[in-house]
Amino acid sequence: MITCPYCGTSHLTFQPNCSNCGAPLPAPDAHTSSSEAGEILPTPPLAPRPISDGYAWRLLTRDGGAIAAFVAAIVGFVFSLVGIGLTLGVITAFIGIPFLLLGIIFLIAAAGLILWRYQIAQKVVTVLRDGQAARGQVVSLGQNYNVRINGRSPWVIQYQFQTGGQEQTGQVSILNQPGEQYQAGKTVWVLYLPEAPRWNSIYPHP
Repeated sequence: MITCPYCGTSHLTFQPNCSNCGAPLPAPDAHTSSSEAGEILPTPPLAPRPISDGYAWRLLTRDGGAIAAFVAAIVGFVFSLVGIGLTLGVITAFIGIPFLLLGIIFLIAAAGLILWRYQIAQKVVTVLRDGQAARGQVVSLGQNYNVRINGRSPWVIQYQFQTGGQEQTGQVSILNQPGEQYQAGKTVWVLYLPEAPRWNSIYPHP
């Protein structure tokens, strides 16, 4: 049985991508590496790793900025419909036009934010597919109480790693409480783009 390191779905037989989230599955003979604490870390497969482009949308469903943008898009759509309805009634046009304009502003802002977050998600997919592996360490783990999504504050995992003799940092935000393997001080694998190390991610992606 092969378990997806990204979403936890179990598969009876090997397949390149998880049927649930589209993430790449480790090959049956994938080797493991021990950390200083004696824990077993799944070693990233060699690049290029099979990962679906659709995984970017999966990442958006857990991205606070993207979720906020989707909510803004819904609000903008509702305001636009109300504005159109009121504007068609000539008597209430002076109320409908502001509603319509506000709805359009919401829709434009939401579209821009969704596009921006999608481009970032696509970069993460590129990192997971083609990134080079390096050993890193979790620096801190905490919740961002300034943001609330469905009544929950996202967890932020901050980590660091070295490449080319320079220390690099990164962070990942998730809604579900991270497991023990992401506590501060834990050793993790980090994937990064050699030509642009600022684009990096923990492997497996939480």
